[in-house]
Amino acid sequence: MITNVSLTTVYCLDQDEARDFYVDVLGFAAGADVHMGKDYRWVTVFHPSQPELEITLSKPGPPLDEETAAFYRKQLEKGQMGGLGLRVDDCRKTYEELSAKGVTFLQEPSDRPYGVEAVIRDNSGNWLVLVEPKEFTPEDFA
Repeated sequence: MITNVSLTTVYCLDQDEARDFYVDVLGFAAGADVHMGKDYRWVTVFHPSQPELEITLSKPGPPLDEETAAFYRKQLEKGQMGGLGLRVDDCRKTYEELSAKGVTFLQEPSDRPYGVEAVIRDNSGNWLVLVEPKEFTPEDFA
């Protein structure tokens, strides 16, 4: 029986820089950092309030074939990759804090039917959605 989601992947161009961004800027904690053969390094981070869910910061490469890995690298370089949705308790305050740290915002905090949302870009080109959720119904989207 499946009990929960424990691991997800975010692609990055430089694992050290990505780990440092997630840890030093976003407040995540460093997880695993393991070399597995000469071509693969497993680097993870996790949020301290949710340690059971690790994020693998993976460079596009094996086990992807070269064509697929090149596609991912190109999308990262263009800033076109989707990444994660991150729950925040106060989106506008988080916007101020992360802006002061130099984080690139693609969308400032905006009211949505489901809460307040902002979009940032991590240092690898992934879009991360920050959401301060609120109760909603399908009719709120009409």
